Amino acid sequence: MCVRYQPGEKKIILDHFKAEMQRPYNAGPDTVHPKEPGWVVRLNDGAFVMEQMTWGFPVVLKGKQGQPLKPKPVNNARFDKLDSFWRRWAEQPSQRCLIPTKRYAEAVGEKGRITETWLSVKDEPVFAWAGLWRSSHEWGDCYTGVMTDNAPELEYIHDRSPVILEPEHWETWLHAPLADLYQFNRPYPAEKMLVEATHNLWVR
Repeated sequence: MCVRYQPGEKKIILDHFKAEMQRPYNAGPDTVHPKEPGWVVRLNDGAFVMEQMTWGFPVVLKGKQGQPLKPKPVNNARFDKLDSFWRRWAEQPSQRCLIPTKRYAEAVGEKGRITETWLSVKDEPVFAWAGLWRSSHEWGDCYTGVMTDNAPELEYIHDRSPVILEPEHWETWLHAPLADLYQFNRPYPAEKMLVEATHNLWVR
């Protein structure tokens, strides 16, 4: 599952999504990890707005003595669980969002020699990753990215990938009933993806 990605430059994102910012934000990290701030595009009064939220829904686990532990970020949502665990947010169009993404990374290789491999959409400066968002007591507004099966040609990298939405499908993701979203529960074509294997060791 994706645990790091790069949103891209703020101006490029705003232009690509034709979005507006309702208030100023700090730049945020170039590479976003769980529990860090990232950009989210959502609908507000019928217009696209870009906001900064924390990546990951907080989940509070309990220790051996039953004591609450620090919240852990759940940064990926499996598509096949949108009608169960994630249903309270997925069935509400107002809680869906687009996650601007330049590229995302996966860990590839044998233990001890795992390296970063980056994936992006060919000839696109940024793409829309389907997401959900909510307000939390722990971290304020936060978001999670929806995952689906990867293309067979790319399963050597990971068996899952982000749900990548073409521009003509943005409105459907943000408006349609939950049942209509399952058209997007399919691998994104491998021939549309750019794969950049690196020698950079995967360090958490």
